[in-house]
Amino acid sequence: MEIDAAHGEIERVLDALDATVIAERSLLETILMGVLARGHVLIEDVPGTGKTLIARNIARALGLSFSRVQFTPDLLPSDVTGTHVYDESTGEFSFSQGPIFANVVLADEINRAPPKTQAALLEAMEERQVTVDGETHDLPDPFVVIATQNPVEMAGTFELPEAQVDRFLVETAIGYPDESGEIELLRRRAERDERSPRTERVLSADRVRALQEVPESVRVDEDLLAYAVAIARTTRQRSACSVGVSPRGTQRLFEAARARAVLSGRAFVTPEDVKRIAPAVLAHRLVLTPDAAVEDVEKRAIVESVLDELPVPTV
Repeated sequence: MEIDAAHGEIERVLDALDATVIAERSLLETILMGVLARGHVLIEDVPGTGKTLIARNIARALGLSFSRVQFTPDLLPSDVTGTHVYDESTGEFSFSQGPIFANVVLADEINRAPPKTQAALLEAMEERQVTVDGETHDLPDPFVVIATQNPVEMAGTFELPEAQVDRFLVETAIGYPDESGEIELLRRRAERDERSPRTERVLSADRVRALQEVPESVRVDEDLLAYAVAIARTTRQRSACSVGVSPRGTQRLFEAARARAVLSGRAFVTPEDVKRIAPAVLAHRLVLTPDAAVEDVEKRAIVESVLDELPVPTV
């Protein structure tokens, strides 16, 4: 698929979402960037801001299967991946797929589940497969996890393991709509009988797979490769960070930058692409020192300070 054609299809998806979802277009672009780059998305926000609605309608617009898992303190790993069930008619055990077997999986309030269940997602997110009782089962293609979590100050939550957080391509937030947006939300509700709007289907799984191939053809100049590496390496030197961005994070920044270029309809990456996405791609990968955590140092502020400090290449 050509860049122009891919850009056109993405715009059609965004237009369909705009008609049903009250959200900043930049947020929808960030989530679609994750889909294009074959990554996963982590959304941190308070309940009631439309996280589930957005995930469901993105899946529908892309023509992908969707499942939602409500994470709770008593959720078991097998509740996510599936388990073997005895079939009395055959006298044998057969594998019953869990909700993880969908193209788009909404892991709702992921930080309400204990770490053991959160860890059950690791193999699925990284390898696109699950292993149950020694048997490996491939997940659908494409496969995207959109996870939501409550802010850490809310009661009854478990902090996500650092290894799992690193598996998310981007972390973002929805936020409350402005006054006009909230009025528009009520106006749209008054004009329909259903509580939740339904976005029209724009693409299909085959088209999404074709779209995911497009970023592979995007050009990234040598200066921008050095720029991405410099950003990651500088985070490792920050006194507020006990762990900076890993080489995996550098690679994800590269992949996200190419997807960002496709969203903009370009066959090449610009420095602005890298700067624009770096906080969302890198901030959640940082591990603060105990002193920095006590002082409530913001991880995004660290990445932004690195971006301000480094010279921007001219491409």
